Amino acid sequence: MRRFFVEKGTVPDATAVITGELYHHIARVLRMQPGDRLILVDEEGREHQGLIKQIGSDTLIVGVEGTTLRESGKEPRIILCQGLPKGDKLELIIQKCTELGVGRLIPFSSSRTVPKLDQDRELKRLERWRRIALEASQQSNRTDVPEVSSIMAFDRMLDVVDAEVKLLLWEGERTRSLKGVMAELPKPQQVAVIVGPEGGLSRQEVELAEQRGFVPVTMGDRILRTETAGIAITAILQYQWGDLE
Repeated sequence: MRRFFVEKGTVPDATAVITGELYHHIARVLRMQPGDRLILVDEEGREHQGLIKQIGSDTLIVGVEGTTLRESGKEPRIILCQGLPKGDKLELIIQKCTELGVGRLIPFSSSRTVPKLDQDRELKRLERWRRIALEASQQSNRTDVPEVSSIMAFDRMLDVVDAEVKLLLWEGERTRSLKGVMAELPKPQQVAVIVGPEGGLSRQEVELAEQRGFVPVTMGDRILRTETAGIAITAILQYQWGDLE
């Protein structure tokens, strides 16, 4: 059964009125018909099972047959701080990390970041990134949509991240392994992890992150591409502390 996220107040009672972009997607793109069943997920995580009753020229009526409240996932909330990669790699990272349950994704620019986006391009990219997160949430049966932040400067990103556990994947680390550090930590409510861009992070940036509480760790001898590292660490954190069983 297809799932769709709706804004607060869309399902006030036993009838939901769908308009705008979501109406266009359901009626014009997916070409769903009266009698088709669907699930509407609101901002409070409630799932409303319903039946399309009527499709008009710009309005769609759904009869709600039942409502359930399902937990969005087990703690911790994962905050992925991802160095802005080249091309459309961030789209893959957002899609797959959303499927894996990331709670927030913060793209950041640093001294070795290659892409330089003007304001108009950044706004268009951000809109697309958030759309990808929404679609991936619907596809993966989530009851929430991860927050995708606008691009931040490295030092600004360090200022806004708040988590009990802060990790930094760094190829220059030789002694502290990810496995060893995680084994010594209790399960946190929030965990943040920094993944650098293609060129990595400078030693000065690593030192600045350490001053803000981030612990540099190594994932072993393999050198992963930035898009692989973000997906891999999200899966590892979910297996260790989250809802991958």
